[in-house]
Amino acid sequence: MTPADAEDVVSFLARNRFPFRVQAAPHAPDVRAGIAKGRFWNEDTQGYWVTQDENQIGMAALEDLQEDDTPLFDLRLEESHRGQGLGVPVLRALCDLVFHAMPNTRRFEGQTREDNIAMRKTFLRAGFVKEAHYRLAWPTSDGGHLASIAYSILRQDWENGTVSRFEWEDLKF
Repeated sequence: MTPADAEDVVSFLARNRFPFRVQAAPHAPDVRAGIAKGRFWNEDTQGYWVTQDENQIGMAALEDLQEDDTPLFDLRLEESHRGQGLGVPVLRALCDLVFHAMPNTRRFEGQTREDNIAMRKTFLRAGFVKEAHYRLAWPTSDGGHLASIAYSILRQDWENGTVSRFEWEDLKF
């Protein structure tokens, strides 16, 4: 995506609901304001269309591209394409993009709310490992907070088709 895609991004976000986001129903003026501030393309963020049969069915933004060697991503699929098993191939394609294009990247990370079970399962099916459980860290649209769950995949696991596990409860008191 480039700034020339701005109105397509506005249209995509404004016509879909994203129930696991703070702003579940983005409004076009808010999306335009974010775009004006560089929300989907700047030195540190790059947006991409998710396509199927040459149709735009979603969008992904890679973030923290300049800051460190662990970029994050934001993924949104059109409502009509959710629940069809597309998340895993999209995540794998994002991994391919990141690890091929960014040779210094050691890890690739994403986060979701604790109640977004579909996305949490998608992470696991795509070879990501749960690394963090930030209690009451994700604000909700009703003013509450839920846990934010972080998942990542290591370059070495992506290259080898493996999943490195670790012991959560490594210390006892």
